[in-house]
This record gives sequence, structure tokens and C-alpha cells, in this order.
Amino acid sequence: MSIQRFPLSAVQKIRQYIQTALTLPESENRLDRRLPDPDGDFPEPGSLSDLGNLFSVGGVREAIATASATSTSWFLSTSNPGAALLKLPGLSLKPDLRLVAYLYRGAEGGIGIVWALPETMSTTAQLEKALVNCRDHTQIPQPVGVLSDVMGSIAGDRSPASFLIASILRREFSEFGALGNFQEWSHHRLITQPPEQAKWQWRVKQPLDLAPKVRMFPDGKAAVEFFTCRMVTPVTIFQHIDQYPAASYQAIGVDRPVANRQRG
Repeated sequence: MSIQRFPLSAVQKIRQYIQTALTLPESENRLDRRLPDPDGDFPEPGSLSDLGNLFSVGGVREAIATASATSTSWFLSTSNPGAALLKLPGLSLKPDLRLVAYLYRGAEGGIGIVWALPETMSTTAQLEKALVNCRDHTQIPQPVGVLSDVMGSIAGDRSPASFLIASILRREFSEFGALGNFQEWSHHRLITQPPEQAKWQWRVKQPLDLAPKVRMFPDGKAAVEFFTCRMVTPVTIFQHIDQYPAASYQAIGVDRPVANRQRG
């Protein structure tokens, strides 16, 4: 059994890369989405290049997504969540699987959901069937054939770093498309020590080592531990612990508050 610690700067860079890869186009990341004028015309392209752009993200495809969003509240995102795995060390998407995402935009904010499913079942027609009757944030679209856990689609080299990266990736997937009051993980900042500008009231015995770390077991299992500080009221330090089985990257995770900022 061995424990490996990781520098905070490296984990922060991994998280930033994942967040950048999962960034939505502005048209999908705002709450004031509107239907296009059905009687209006699309802008006349000035060149063949413009004509090509009309049919890319931001053109007709975006208008269709906007119409879908307005009519059902939920809509199929044009983003590819799988892009986050293209350059992540130690992790990859399993063959013949695809990641897809749905978004909800309403007056109270926005949420998203990332699903993994076989490529053969990920046609646009199949994915749009899941939108029927999904009109508020509690009615989450779920296409036929999806895996119960998106992390079941992840393969890796079983290195200590791959488990820590998987723990960050899972939480970023859970926050995909979240806006306004639906945001939670976005308010967390990775830490290696309690922020000095505040006095802390510990709910547990204060840990001596807050560095991100991975413990590997002889049977192939792994455990990840890292700490964050939620920077919005109530400002709180959290301990995150994920336990991984020997055969997958589907973790049993706990996110527990361990200290609160004292008032005054």
C-alpha cells in the first residue's frame, strides 16, 4: 500500500483544462434564449466561407437548438463533453461509446446532464426522443441505452494520477451546464491549507495534511483524498474522498464539510 501526493498547481491545471474543454458556446450558456423569427431570413452569406459557417455551430444548428430549448426548456447541447478526455493523461473514452449532453435553461438558472451511451444509439433522432415531456429541471432527459454512471465509459492506465484526475473529471461533469442557483462545485477552490484570511471552526480534528493524494492498494483498488474551500456563503472547507474498485473508474464518493468560517 502506497500513498502519492500531488502538487496543487498540477491539479489546478488539470481542472482548468477540463473546465475549458467543457465550456459551452455563449448561445447555450445564457438564460435569455429566444426562438428565431420563423418569418425572418438568415443573414445572406458574403462568401463560400460564410456559407460554410452558417451550417456550423452558431448558424442554423444553433437556431435549431434555440428553438428546441424554448419549446421544451431542455435541449440537446451541441457541445461534445468527450473533448475533455482528448488530452487527459491516463484516461480515455472506451471504444464505441459517446458522451452527449442535455441542457436546461429557465428563469431560476440552468443545469445540464452528461450521459454515456453506445455510438450506435446516439443518433440525433434517438437523442431528441428523450426530450419529450421534459419541461422543467426535475424531468431530466434520459435516452435509451445510457450507462447508469457516465464514469463507466472511462478507461485508464490505473496510475495514481489517473484516479485523481477521474475524481476531478466526475465533479466537472456533474456541474456541466450549471448556472445561477444550480451551481455548487464551481464555487469550490482546491486548497492545501486553510485560507489564512479567515478563522475556522472545525467539525472534525483538523487534518495535518490537506495535499491531494492517492492511496493505492495491492488488490488494485484506490482511494483519493483532496480538500476544497467553498468560496460563497456559508464559506466551508470540504474533504473529498473517492474509493475506486479494482476494475473501473466508477467511484463511491463522499464530499463532507469539515470546517466553517467563523463570523466576526
